[in-house]
Formats: sequence, structure tokens, C-alpha cells
Amino acid sequence: MSAVEVITVALAAGAGAGVKDTTSAAVRDAYAGLKGLLRRRFGDADAAAVQALDADETEPGLWQARIGDALTECGVVDDEQILKAARRLLALADPEKAKTFHINVGVSHGAVGEFNAPVTFNQGPPVPPAPPAAL
Repeated sequence: MSAVEVITVALAAGAGAGVKDTTSAAVRDAYAGLKGLLRRRFGDADAAAVQALDADETEPGLWQARIGDALTECGVVDDEQILKAARRLLALADPEKAKTFHINVGVSHGAVGEFNAPVTFNQGPPVPPAPPAAL
């Protein structure tokens, strides 16, 4: 799942949970916190994105259509604080969906298997191949 997808899915989960009477204060606070971080990041540069944050859409696709480009253009996808807030909201509002992070891997570099928790891969310079054995 890309950073934009994590943020938009988390916003949709928070908005969806917000319409229920049983929503916990933690979910409401996490949702408001994420939206506050995004508002500050967008600032005055993208009034349309700030206005879209007030919509409380419950469909990730609508969030993606309305603010997806703004998330990328403002550099939100590289902001660890915002991504952490989005993951926290998603874990609180929709724990089952939070377990289904999908990562598109172009080159595996040896990463094989199913990862059921947050995983960080640090890729250093490639290791040169071993020289051929002397005969």
C-alpha cells in the first residue's frame, strides 16, 4: 500500500467510524489529529485540499480523488509524523484493514514471505558478486 493509499484509507476509516455512536474517543482524536496535521502541511498552498478535509468522506477512492495529488505535491508522503498518525488511525478505526498492508516490490533483494507487522527495509549499496572460484 502506498503512502497516499495509507493516508486516504485511514481518513475514510476515521470518517466511517465517526458516524457510529460507539466510536471511541481515541478514534475521534486520532482522526482529528491526522486531519490537523494535513491541514497544517497543506497550509495556504492548497485551499481545495484543505476544504476537502472538511468533507468527511467514507470512501477511500473519494479521498484519493480529492487530495491524492495534493498529498504527493506537498511532500506529505515523505512525512513520517503524518504516516505514523495515519497508521495509528487505521489501526484504531479498522484493525482488520490495518493488517492488510500490501507492498509493491519491484526487486525483492531477498525479502520473501508474508509480513504481518510493520517492517523496515534498509537498502545499502549492492553487494558485488563473488569472484569465480579458481580451478
